[in-house]
Amino acid sequence: MRLGVLDVGSNTVHLLVVDAHPGACPLPAHSHKAELRLAQLLDDDGAIGPHGVDRLVSVIKEALQAAEDKGVEEVLPFATSAVREARNADAVLDRVRAETGVELQVLTGSEEARLTFLAARRWFGWSAGKLLVLDIGGGSLEVAYGIDEEPDAAASLPLGAGRLTAGWLPGDPPDPEDVRALRRHVRTEIARTVGEFSRLGTPDHVVATSKTFKQLARIAGAARSAEGLYVQRELKRESLEGWVPRLTAMTGQERAELPGVSEGRAGQLLAGALVAEAAMDLFGVERVEICPWALREGVILRRLDHMESE
Repeated sequence: MRLGVLDVGSNTVHLLVVDAHPGACPLPAHSHKAELRLAQLLDDDGAIGPHGVDRLVSVIKEALQAAEDKGVEEVLPFATSAVREARNADAVLDRVRAETGVELQVLTGSEEARLTFLAARRWFGWSAGKLLVLDIGGGSLEVAYGIDEEPDAAASLPLGAGRLTAGWLPGDPPDPEDVRALRRHVRTEIARTVGEFSRLGTPDHVVATSKTFKQLARIAGAARSAEGLYVQRELKRESLEGWVPRLTAMTGQERAELPGVSEGRAGQLLAGALVAEAAMDLFGVERVEICPWALREGVILRRLDHMESE
C-alpha cells in the first residue's frame, strides 16, 4: 500500500510518501516539504500566534492535496515538540481538525526517541548490538539506548537547534559570550541524563539521525546525499570540535555556502553543532554513524507492525 507520513515538526511540515507492506523495506515515492519554523513562531506567552496557526493549516492542506495526488491510501499525521509545548496546543489541534480533517497525534518526547530508535535498529539490524541513538530536532534532543527494538532507556531534552538559536543566539554572527553561555547550558542539561545511560554499559554502535547531524557530517567530509542512502557516512568528534569555532565566526549566509547546508537551516547549524559536540563528549563517543532513517520511518514501521498483527 502507499502510506503518507505527515510530520509537523519544529522546523518543517514534511509529507513523506512510501510504498510499503509488512515485512518489506518502505520505499520512498515522494517528499513534500514546507518550512514553517513553528518553534520560532511562539509569542511571549509560549503560544503559537494567529499567523502561525493560519500558516500551519494552509501547509497541512497543501500536504493533503499532495498525498491525494500521489494516491496515498492512509496518512499518518503527527506533531512533535513545537506543538506539544505550545501553550495553546489544544486550540491549535482543534482548529487543524476542524479545517483539514486531520487528527494530529502529538508524540511525547519519549515516543519520539523510541520510534527513532526503532528506525535505527531496523536499518542497522541485530548485528549492530547495543545501540546508542542521538537525534537533534528543531525543538528537542532525543537519546535512546538498547539491544532490542524497544530501547532500555530513552530521554528527550529541550535542546533542539531551532529552539536554542531563537533563545540564545540572537546575533549574526553570534556574540562569543552568548555562544559560551549556550555551551554551558547545553552541557549542564545533557550531563543530567548521562548516568541513566552509562549504567547500561558501553554501546556497540553509536548512531546519529536528523538533518543537523547529516549537515555536520557533510561539512566534515561525508559523502553527498546524491551518492545514495547506502553509502556509509560518519561524523568524528575531533572533526566536529574543529568546526565549532569556525561556525561561531560565520554569519548565517556564510554557513549556507558550506557543502550540504541549506539556507533555511544555516542559522541553526551552530546551536546544533554545540549540542552534537556536547552529546558526543559527555557520552564518551568518538564517532557516530549517520542513519538515513529516523522518526518518520519509525512511525511507518510501527504502523506496518500493527497491520501485520491485525
